[in-house]
Amino acid sequence: MPTPLSLLIFVRDGLPYIDEAWGELSAFLGQRTGIAISGVIRHDDDPLPAEAAELAIVLGGDGAILRACRQLGHHQIPFVGINLGRLGFLADLSPENLKQHIHEFEAREFKVVEHLMYECEHRQSNGQSQRYLGLNEVSIQSGASLAMIDISLDIAGERVATYSADGLLISTPVGSTAHSLSAGGPILRQDLDAFVITPICPHALTNRPLVDRADVDYTIRVLDPPEGVTMAIDGQIRCPIGAGDIIIVRRAPVRFQLARLVGHSFYGTLHRKLGWGGQVRGPRK
Repeated sequence: MPTPLSLLIFVRDGLPYIDEAWGELSAFLGQRTGIAISGVIRHDDDPLPAEAAELAIVLGGDGAILRACRQLGHHQIPFVGINLGRLGFLADLSPENLKQHIHEFEAREFKVVEHLMYECEHRQSNGQSQRYLGLNEVSIQSGASLAMIDISLDIAGERVATYSADGLLISTPVGSTAHSLSAGGPILRQDLDAFVITPICPHALTNRPLVDRADVDYTIRVLDPPEGVTMAIDGQIRCPIGAGDIIIVRRAPVRFQLARLVGHSFYGTLHRKLGWGGQVRGPRK
């Protein structure tokens, strides 16, 4: 008899509709002999099981997946996202989809696709340093300062530009359909190994988004930052930026993993989520 598929469940937003969805899904999974629940994570400080599961199921939206993959840290396992939010590029299965395809998961009839993650090092002028693991983007924003800021960027030790703008985004391909897209950045295939640099409302119209390799360091400095300038990790962790601070973004030593069912299409997802299917035209008069 095949070994049951071990699942780690993330149910962390504490919202009534998410708890309700988990109640229904829990009852369904509990009846499956091919499924074993190794743990249920409800908070950021919940301990992870001693033995890693084969799959992590996240209930919520893309934001819930961003938090979950950071909690796994350097011990990443494949994710399945159950979309209970709005757009859901990463969490693109509904609870009904999961029930319909549960046999495929139990039989391990899925592929694991790996994606670039980043590590962000924040070196403060006082000598302290923090490191963060992320999946979508690092954003530098003028924030509460309500002022244009000057942001210097070096790539692999070479000066690229000094942006006068409301902010700057360094995004992974997964993050290219998030904040970077709304700021005018390009969409990248999620399995590429590259970063996207997207200025936010740049003063110079020639400051356009840039795509570059992922195996080098991206070094950012905010020149004479006014009070209120902020760095955000995946839009969820926020840190103030002071004078003399240095931010270094590089490829993380681990990769984000998504379990995709056979037949999944990146462009099919864009068609569904972004309405790329076009409009049906009526007959010509």
